[in-house]
Amino acid sequence: MKYINMKRISLWLFLMGVIAGCNPVTTNTNNTETRSADQAAVAASQSGNTEAALALATKSAVPFDAKAKPLTLAYIPQENPEKLIGDIKVISKYLESQLGFPVKGYVTQDHAAAVEALRSGEADVSFMGGLPYVLAHRQVGAEAILSEVYRGKPIYHGRIFVRKDSGINKVQDLKGKSIAFADPISESGYLYPLDIFVRAGLIQRQADPQTYFKRVYFAGGYQQALQAVVNGYADAAGVSQYTDLTLLPEEFQQIKWIAESTPIPSHQVSVRKGLEPDRIQAFRTAMLKLNQPEYKVLLKYVYNPDGYVEASHKDYASVEKMAYQYGFLKPEVAK
Repeated sequence: MKYINMKRISLWLFLMGVIAGCNPVTTNTNNTETRSADQAAVAASQSGNTEAALALATKSAVPFDAKAKPLTLAYIPQENPEKLIGDIKVISKYLESQLGFPVKGYVTQDHAAAVEALRSGEADVSFMGGLPYVLAHRQVGAEAILSEVYRGKPIYHGRIFVRKDSGINKVQDLKGKSIAFADPISESGYLYPLDIFVRAGLIQRQADPQTYFKRVYFAGGYQQALQAVVNGYADAAGVSQYTDLTLLPEEFQQIKWIAESTPIPSHQVSVRKGLEPDRIQAFRTAMLKLNQPEYKVLLKYVYNPDGYVEASHKDYASVEKMAYQYGFLKPEVAK
């Protein structure tokens, strides 16, 4: 599409964040004591204790083969990458206990890099949004296997956020203003928020957004884009509806949203073409196990959804349709 190569202005240098656990457990040979310990571990994990959940996972661990080929997971930087690096260590420890072989994870530079990782085989599995997924499906044969669930449904929305003290109350007020998006191939961090302006008749579909805005930024992630608004570097941010939950309480009070997109299929987990079926099934089973009460605390280490459900390519048909409409995908020409 014509405007995808616009100058990307990095805001990450202005933005910072922090965040960063696990002790082995020993199994008591006395059946009564073991059962009591298990019950206590379940209770602790259900109360939000990460170490207890990992200990519980270790108790049900399958035999571990340290020499086996690692399963490599790619994570898009929709949150502060420093936080994600710490999260990856925790969820990888859980997955290793369930899979029985090494698990590695890393944060990609952007959404396009996540697609390329599936192409090159650098990653076996990728956590990504619907738009990069449909591109990966077309370009490299990736397949969706899981969708995130929020508030009982595998859908969410993109929103336009502004500061409460900005005097901006509707999208029409943003003409000649600056806006920060997450990534040029993000559905809730670009495509669907942009579609809000198209549906309002303010921008022509496939036109350069800078015909309406003074400046367009791609900040590298949801949190980074919204922080740009909080810190006064952009007038608005087009990001996921849940991005404001990443803010500090005092920052949250400074932000409001003024418009919401049409429903978007949730972020998904996809696998590269050619990944062994037994590995796919084992990974899917381990991820779905996070829905169980005793393991739910670990969901906060994989972008913090409410849970996961099984998914397939057809669940992303609406994103694929939008990708065609905006020129991200071109109709295949019969040879």
